[in-house]
Amino acid sequence: MATLSINSRTAGFPAITSETLALMLLSGAAGTVAFDIWGQVVAPLLGIGNLAPVGLARSLLGALGLPNGAPWGNLMHLLLVGLIAYPVGWLFVARPILGRVLPGLHWFAGSVLYGIGLWVFAIGGVTAVAGLPFFLGFTTITWVALVGHVIYAIIAAVTVVWLERRAA
Repeated sequence: MATLSINSRTAGFPAITSETLALMLLSGAAGTVAFDIWGQVVAPLLGIGNLAPVGLARSLLGALGLPNGAPWGNLMHLLLVGLIAYPVGWLFVARPILGRVLPGLHWFAGSVLYGIGLWVFAIGGVTAVAGLPFFLGFTTITWVALVGHVIYAIIAAVTVVWLERRAA
């Protein structure tokens, strides 16, 4: 049975198997859906902003001299980032590091830390490379993005925990 904390068993580098790939894709899909519902439905309904992750992806692609049409921006946001990069970051980087640095840390706290890290990477780093203002000028959208990245990380992590429990 999976534990609630990030420990030596859950924090190790996972084997690269079809089960790990499925875990990655399912957790990434759940996180991406939650992120997009927050950023493109809930936050705008609350009047606090509308996330545009595809726009950020297109800006980055354009800054790198790559094709940056809407299909490419969607591919980058949904597939490369949401289904692959961010779940790989949790399973193969953040969770193993947190398990060694903060053994016994509850997965929820670890996922919140990971979400903050994603926000720093995306809104602090990617925006700078894309030629946009650093942290988007610390406007309202910056904070909507922070909540969105934390929601992504929590939902992706709870999906991992749930699937690991079912497999145990």
